[in-house]
Amino acid sequence: MAPKNIALVDCNNFYVSCERLFRPDLAEKPVAVLSNNDGCIVARSQEVKRLGIKMAVPLYQVKHLVKQHNIQLFSSNYTLYADLSARIMQSLEAFSPNVDVYSIDEAFIDLDSQYADLKSQGFDIKNSLFRWVGIPVSVGIGPTKTLAKLANYAAKKWPNSGGVVDINEPLRRQKIMQRTEVGEVWGVGRQYRQKLNQLGIYTVWELQAQSTCFIRQYFNIGLVQIVQELQGRPVHAFNPIAKAKQQIVCSRSFKKKLHSQKELAQTLSVFCLRSAEKLRAQQGFVKQVSIFICSSPFDHECTYSEKAHYRLKSATQDSRDLLKIVRNLLSQIYKSGIAYQQAGVVLSDIHPRHENQQYDLFSLENSQGNKSNQLMKTLDDINSRFNNKLSFASIGNKTLQQSLPINRSKAYTTNWNELASVK
Repeated sequence: MAPKNIALVDCNNFYVSCERLFRPDLAEKPVAVLSNNDGCIVARSQEVKRLGIKMAVPLYQVKHLVKQHNIQLFSSNYTLYADLSARIMQSLEAFSPNVDVYSIDEAFIDLDSQYADLKSQGFDIKNSLFRWVGIPVSVGIGPTKTLAKLANYAAKKWPNSGGVVDINEPLRRQKIMQRTEVGEVWGVGRQYRQKLNQLGIYTVWELQAQSTCFIRQYFNIGLVQIVQELQGRPVHAFNPIAKAKQQIVCSRSFKKKLHSQKELAQTLSVFCLRSAEKLRAQQGFVKQVSIFICSSPFDHECTYSEKAHYRLKSATQDSRDLLKIVRNLLSQIYKSGIAYQQAGVVLSDIHPRHENQQYDLFSLENSQGNKSNQLMKTLDDINSRFNNKLSFASIGNKTLQQSLPINRSKAYTTNWNELASVK
């Protein structure tokens, strides 16, 4: 049964908020967080947004603004972000037993069994999370997930809301919808927006007024469901149990380009091992492995991009099997004389563990069975305890990071040696 009221709790500028948590001197100062290898800006404080710096812009394009406005740059610290995210999600359980985690910084919660005054509860959630974890959040409340998302957008857009909006009241809902462009609706991308504009639909209010029959004439079922949700009819299921990933990707762009097959093989092996760890963490078995390698798209003299796939006869989670496959795939697509700037490993067609799984005696992936599972579990336990000290010879001296980060903060919450000190 769907909840009668749903709250979307969304952390404000999450990566930046995580960095500021242990650096209070950065409050109200421009702060930005960079992507892997410090190539692009992936998180911005409000001060940076006001400077007109867009999401995912390459750092070199805004170097002059960084210097001019003394923007504080941080390299991505995913260990810190993941730990603070877990604390946020666990804290939300104090307000509802049903927490549907949507992303690292967003979660839907069921408010059915809580206070009669939903807005007061929203402020209670907001204030409690800041007090308990130190991360500012916005709260949007509505009868469907899409309306809760819209309410959360309003909570961020209009400061007078105090960071909490309950969209259940009809006049407030109408006002928000009339002031919001249709492209801001959850699930309405650029193509949907352009086509809706061509049909004379520019605001959320105009979209929700359409009949589902009219929408079905021009769009697929996805937009029909969005309209139903905007009209207050729940369609998207409330799922408090986190779903296992159906695809695991590990890839990087390199500052220092790779020129040899040996370097690429070692790098892809690192990606493969990290992907296999994530696979086993969700107790999954994979049936398809893919890799890709490519040069810089701006290297017009010698541009090269290729990918390869291998379909396993029997699903596996053994790193040894996956390493063999990755190296065999690389030998099929590697081309000498190319300066490679990006590579990656993709695990797809992932299935849960099956105790009665049948194995292929003659397949490439011959490290199967209970002994394999126990070996991988031992490997993961050791690496979890001793920070990935145990690995395979095939990776050489390669590590997951290909370059030193500009300014990575400490692991304040997960490493005894890097705890915050008080002076």
